[in-house]
Amino acid sequence: MARSDECYSTQLIDGDGIFNATGIESFIKEVRLGECGLSYAVVSIMGPQSSGKSTLLNHLFGTNFREMDAFRGRSQTTKGIWLANCAGIEPCTLVMDLEGTDGRERGEDDTAFEKQSALFALAVSDIVLINMWCHDIGREQAANKPLLKTVFQVMMRLFSPRKTTLMFVIRDKTRTPLENLEPVLREDVQKIWDSVSKPHAHKETPLNEFFNVEVVALSSYEEKEEQFKEQVANLRQRFFHSIAPGGLAGDRRGVVPASGFSFSAQQIWKVIKENKDLDLPAHKVMVATVRCEEIANEKYSSFAANEDWCHLEEAVQSGLIPGFGKKLSSILDDFLSKYDAEAAYFDEGVRSAKRKQLEEKLLQLIQPAFQSMLGHLRSETLEKFKEVFDKALNGGEGFSSASRNCTQFCMARFDEGCADVVIEQAKWDTSKVRDKLHRDIDAHITSVRTAKLAEITAHYEAKLKEALSGPVEALLDGASSDTWPAIRKLFRRETEAAVSGLSGALSGFDMDGQSKDKMLGSIENYARGVVEAKAREEAGRVLIHMKDRFSTLFSHDSDSMPRVWTGKEDIRAITKTARSASLKLLSVMAVIRLDDDDNDSIENTLSVALVDSANATLKDRSATTFDPLASSTWEEVSPAKTLITPVQCKSLWRQFKAETEYSVSQAIAAQEANKRSNNWLPPPWAIAALIVLGFNEFMTLLRNPLYLGVIFVAFLLMKALWVQLDISGEFRNGALPGLISLSSKFLPTVMNLLKRLAEEGQVPAANDPQRNPALASKSFRNGVSSSGDTSSSASSEVTSSEYSSNSKED
Repeated sequence: MARSDECYSTQLIDGDGIFNATGIESFIKEVRLGECGLSYAVVSIMGPQSSGKSTLLNHLFGTNFREMDAFRGRSQTTKGIWLANCAGIEPCTLVMDLEGTDGRERGEDDTAFEKQSALFALAVSDIVLINMWCHDIGREQAANKPLLKTVFQVMMRLFSPRKTTLMFVIRDKTRTPLENLEPVLREDVQKIWDSVSKPHAHKETPLNEFFNVEVVALSSYEEKEEQFKEQVANLRQRFFHSIAPGGLAGDRRGVVPASGFSFSAQQIWKVIKENKDLDLPAHKVMVATVRCEEIANEKYSSFAANEDWCHLEEAVQSGLIPGFGKKLSSILDDFLSKYDAEAAYFDEGVRSAKRKQLEEKLLQLIQPAFQSMLGHLRSETLEKFKEVFDKALNGGEGFSSASRNCTQFCMARFDEGCADVVIEQAKWDTSKVRDKLHRDIDAHITSVRTAKLAEITAHYEAKLKEALSGPVEALLDGASSDTWPAIRKLFRRETEAAVSGLSGALSGFDMDGQSKDKMLGSIENYARGVVEAKAREEAGRVLIHMKDRFSTLFSHDSDSMPRVWTGKEDIRAITKTARSASLKLLSVMAVIRLDDDDNDSIENTLSVALVDSANATLKDRSATTFDPLASSTWEEVSPAKTLITPVQCKSLWRQFKAETEYSVSQAIAAQEANKRSNNWLPPPWAIAALIVLGFNEFMTLLRNPLYLGVIFVAFLLMKALWVQLDISGEFRNGALPGLISLSSKFLPTVMNLLKRLAEEGQVPAANDPQRNPALASKSFRNGVSSSGDTSSSASSEVTSSEYSSNSKED
């Protein structure tokens, strides 16, 4: 409230009609008028010049207006309009001292300012004091008549005028009682009201519709000062609580709130100076618009600089703030309440509109922070979902159940967070952020689902590849009639196991039947692809497999022992068997037989085209036959299942035969060499010739046993050389290589034997061979047998055995 123990005054409008905006602003701050709301009153005084208006105000309200100095003559004291606050009166009362009318300084014709100031007083004041002399009452040409006419005339320029109290203050009353003066005065006032021209709308409007008329009388200040002061003191009491119901201004209308008084007064004076009609309701709305906007702007600026808000705005950049919505709602409510308190007395429509604008601006200011909070909440909820979802999956919970439960948990958590973030004053929709979170969660579930399904599928594919690749390769390597049935059995067994396992793993994903069947079909196709890929890979090495198969069967017997070509083996039959096995392998590798449609005609076709046709060609080279392999496809076999085309089979067989011919030729050559090396006896006719022609020599040997000893010793030497030189082995690879090898080994072997004999000759006499023929023969045998290489120990044993048997016969 305004301070009531001090009086401040300022010139509101100077004598030239210039409004003192700076002065009134300072005045309002000094008296704290802005804190009064509607609890204030404005009193103005009109009257002739030098009628004691300022003196009356100073005594009545304790103001300090300048008074006329009686010793200096009657002249204009108050120029323009002055404003002061009343000391010691509640509510806050402002007093305006208007320049006197009918002054000689302005002249007879200069009445514009009088009318302007009168209109200003009517528009601003709640109570208008009309100061008049007692002796003018009842006179037709008294000074109060022009003044009242001016008041009533300018009142017509007010649209919806205020209900103003006109208090006639009769000065220097005589002995005539007030009861006699008042009716005369009221009658004069009514006559003046009736005589004033009025707008059509107010032709029949009574005076009391616009004015409350009060009449008081005061004694002469100069002659009866004490009585004057007593009467003024009594009158002063009537101004206490003047705006309360029943007070002097209890029924006033269109009051401007105290905080808008300065602006309102300035705008009213501006309109009056421009000689325009004053629309008080529109003016009231205009004042309310300006002041409410000023208050709203001030509250907006204060909010923007508020420390709590700035702290929240800064903290929200880092993360979630507990209680964000409540804190911000409290700050907003505080500033809106301050606006409501300051704008409470302005026009309700304007006040509400400006409040709504202020609220919208404040909400627009805080919306980025709100969106940031929602963003943090969404991100944190999404991370929490990922955490609990992974934990649930790792804990063994089914995928669909885990995704459903975790989604419900996190969406409920988000809703709780939204409730904590939501600002009461703002009805912002959080559904878009919620939908975005739901889409993010669904996207994460989809990605994890895809990854899990891919992981499960990859696991079973790896198992299938491990279970099929090696066995299929082994089965194809040992190709036979049972190869593809075995592969089919393996394929079905492993595929069924994988499909069963995958079906069980997919049970937790709550998949629809179509998707599940598609995945199970995919794993079956993968298994088929593994088998087919391995078959194609092995088919690419079919020539190597054929040669290995041929080499195994051709070079090894039925006991898997390496063959020794002694001359008794049927190389043609062995070759045919090995090539037939290789041809079987080629027929097995030719096409994929994963379905139950084994096509045995391929083997027959290959046999007829590659084996039988070759034999027929050898028999009849002139015969012209149809080539069944002159095609790129097999009959009744789709190209997708074809691994080796008929043309390729023919080319592979030609290459196979060319590369295996060398092995067959080598076997034939080894067999012939072995035959030559083992056929050392002469023909029978030669033996018979030797017996007939050598009979005489044989008889000579019988007659002279010494020849037999020499022959026997020569035989032993020859036998030792035969064993040491391995003559039969050297001639196995041919005559020329054997002669070359023997020529290089003959001399070292002879020298070695002679050396052994020399060493035996140095043995002591006890071991003399002449004295002990048995020991000599034993030593000789040992020398001979030990002189050979270590590589022919078995042959030495054979030689020793033969020598022993010959000795017994001798």
